[in-house]
Amino acid sequence: MDKTLTPSPMQVKQTSRSKSFLRFDLLQRFEHLVVLTSFTLLAITGLPQKFPESPLSQGIIGAFGGVTTARQIHHVSAVVLMSASIVHIIDALYRVMVLRTPLSMLPVFSDFIHLYQDVLYYLGLRKQKAYYGRYSYAEKVEYLALVWGTLIMAFTGFMMWNPIATTKWLPGEVIPAAKFAHGGEAILAVLAIILWHFYHVHLRHFNKSMFTGKMSREEMRHEHPAELADIDSGQTWQPPPANRIRRRQRVFFPVALVLTAVMSYGLIKFITLEETAPVTSLPQGETAAVFVPLTPTPRPTPIPSPTPAPGERAGENTWDGKFEALFRNRCGTCHGVTSVGGLSLATYESALKGGNSGPAIVPGDPDASKLVEIQSIGTHPGQLTINELNQVIDWIKAGAPEK
Repeated sequence: MDKTLTPSPMQVKQTSRSKSFLRFDLLQRFEHLVVLTSFTLLAITGLPQKFPESPLSQGIIGAFGGVTTARQIHHVSAVVLMSASIVHIIDALYRVMVLRTPLSMLPVFSDFIHLYQDVLYYLGLRKQKAYYGRYSYAEKVEYLALVWGTLIMAFTGFMMWNPIATTKWLPGEVIPAAKFAHGGEAILAVLAIILWHFYHVHLRHFNKSMFTGKMSREEMRHEHPAELADIDSGQTWQPPPANRIRRRQRVFFPVALVLTAVMSYGLIKFITLEETAPVTSLPQGETAAVFVPLTPTPRPTPIPSPTPAPGERAGENTWDGKFEALFRNRCGTCHGVTSVGGLSLATYESALKGGNSGPAIVPGDPDASKLVEIQSIGTHPGQLTINELNQVIDWIKAGAPEK
């Protein structure tokens, strides 16, 4: 997970007598450590939520003390990763705009030549691998994959973190689509780290440069021979004169301050844009006095439940027979394992328990059931159809039987 765009500005001219070479400065190593830690926590707390029925996932969630704690750690790790991304953007801009370091992490045409040469090498048609410079094509692809993956996870994470705000502008179908993309990208990222990064950086040869900041001459000769040749010949990048750096800093720092403030404000809005429990966003009800006649209106005679049609089972109008599947399809994205607003409709017991604003289902009393109250407004992201809502109301009136 190499997050470096360019050579370190602290790197000084090194001669052929040098035994080690400065590759990453302190800030670059700190960025890598933060990304490594946050990425690991995101994977450990996120993948079990994607596969909640796996015994391994249940064990991991249990070790964290429950899904609520795991979600909180996941959210904090996401904020840390996005904060590190902001720091990296400002740092990269400083190196390019002030220090004028080359964009050595971006792909160039020679990378395709190196790829072709390596293919010939692995097929036994070439005696040695390609002559890499500061970064190989594999390192560049890994870096760009990290950038792309972070963007995907940030966009889809925003939709899942702020479903109500998202569905004000986009159709409700984007929420489950975002959940699917978020989980799929997570699997891809974890597999890439385990199958690619671990092998090339830790198993094939343990590259300690991202922790120590330096590489030995022997390591440079095997991993980056073209860069070593440039160093020995004195053709490496050199920092500009101090007076020129100061002149550029006077322009860069105000721009960087504004850019940092804008990105920080966006991160804060990402976190605080909405209360994720839909019940907290409802308009206040009427407070005017209700007219009550002196003579109570006679209650109508209850209509007996209709006899099941031929081929219809009487037990279908139960939680197990119909409504568990209905709530899973309509509400599972926000009120399944994720339990937005403390409400989970994954089990009969959790549905009766309700969320932060009270019981979702009160057997025999649809008027006291928060689920009916929210769905009756007609603007919920997981909105039931009129027919489905009427079926839920009839089921609750019948005592909301489970089986």
